[in-house]
Amino acid sequence: MSTGNMNLTLKVWRQKNNKTKGQLVDYKVADISPDMSFLEMFDVLNENLINKGEEPIVFDHDCREGICGMCSMFINGRPHGPKEGITTCQLHMRSFKDGDTIVVEPWRAKAFPVIKDLTVDRSAFDRVIAAGGFISVNTGNAQDANNLPIPKAQADAAFEAAACIGCGACVATCKNASAMLFVSAKISQMALLPQGQPERYKRVQGMVAQMDAEGFGNCTNTGACEAECPKGISLENIARMNRDYYTAKFISEEEG
Repeated sequence: MSTGNMNLTLKVWRQKNNKTKGQLVDYKVADISPDMSFLEMFDVLNENLINKGEEPIVFDHDCREGICGMCSMFINGRPHGPKEGITTCQLHMRSFKDGDTIVVEPWRAKAFPVIKDLTVDRSAFDRVIAAGGFISVNTGNAQDANNLPIPKAQADAAFEAAACIGCGACVATCKNASAMLFVSAKISQMALLPQGQPERYKRVQGMVAQMDAEGFGNCTNTGACEAECPKGISLENIARMNRDYYTAKFISEEEG
């Protein structure tokens, strides 16, 4: 009697560290429920490997609710898999068919070196944030919402930019491994609000400089980053960042 479950072939990238050469290794998984998440399927695979005395596959995960941005898998040539607007942990096995072959790789970027297997070092994002992605000016205690009026369109745009979870899908899908969608979102979420104005131009200069220092590439203007972003971060943020950056350069020249 058929259970509706699936048998699949996985081609998984295995690599000990960023100093050694990696390769795709074939694995068979059987009786996979279509209601499993992609990470749950990997849990089953790893349990099978452990039971056979083999080393489990290393991959990032944390909340498994599409919030933390940790589940960075490149699945069949797309970050987070074939569906739009979701992370890997939100991808269910019903998105595939019985007998499918699924290729799973880590993010590919100079600035994201492989730690092991499917896990990459994304601390470059942390250093970009440390270069200016914060508000250090003391704005006092929190006021009642109505005491600091902000146009709704502006508040909505700031909120949408702040939805970025820093997963790195934008970098992984860009042929230049550009981080401009991520950086522009982190800049925009503060540039659009009153609290972010005192450091607005210092912030954009510091974060862009750090982005370049980390080895991320330039924007291709193809829009692949927005298309693959699980939170739908808009390319408008990149345009805003570029305007702020050139304004900051102009101000610096005037002051000099």
